[in-house]
Amino acid sequence: MSLRVVGAGLPRTSTTSQSQALEHLLGGRCYHMHTIPGHPFDLGAGWDTALAGGSPDWDEIFEGYTAAVDWPASMFWRELSAAYPDALVLLSTRDSAETWVQSVTATILPHAREPLAPDLTGGRGLVTLFEPFTGTEKWDDPAILKAAYERHNAEVRKSVPPDRLLDWRASEGWEPLCRALKLPVPDVPFPWANKREDWG
Repeated sequence: MSLRVVGAGLPRTSTTSQSQALEHLLGGRCYHMHTIPGHPFDLGAGWDTALAGGSPDWDEIFEGYTAAVDWPASMFWRELSAAYPDALVLLSTRDSAETWVQSVTATILPHAREPLAPDLTGGRGLVTLFEPFTGTEKWDDPAILKAAYERHNAEVRKSVPPDRLLDWRASEGWEPLCRALKLPVPDVPFPWANKREDWG
């Protein structure tokens, strides 16, 4: 089985909703951070290798999956789009960098800060994602996060051929996804999951 969709969108760009939508459309499993047993603090040996600059066995990581979205997969959109040249590259975004940072601050950042406590003995999975994403150890700053968000999206748009890229927001629903994948639009509502108010 080969990936049919490589998600390049960052966390908090409706990646849970899109994973459910892709599973419905493709009839297979979609890889997402929540599928990693040790998430978000222990990403596993394969991702540790990738984050250290090595070359993991992508087919082994994605065995049994038809699509991959969210971190850590979207951090490696370049490598995955090369490894799966026939896959659609799906860039999901928010209305603005500001709304994205607000969502990340209310949901992910409290968990990302946990490994920074001096008495914590667990893994640093989220920290090892935020540091390369922002390019600094001082990633916990709204201005730095906004700049990284805009830089990431610009790099995807610049690098992926237009006929392979779907630049998409969840508010657009089924139609752009189905058109890009050459699949019929389902006769069911588009899934909405993992909203900000669902986070405790």
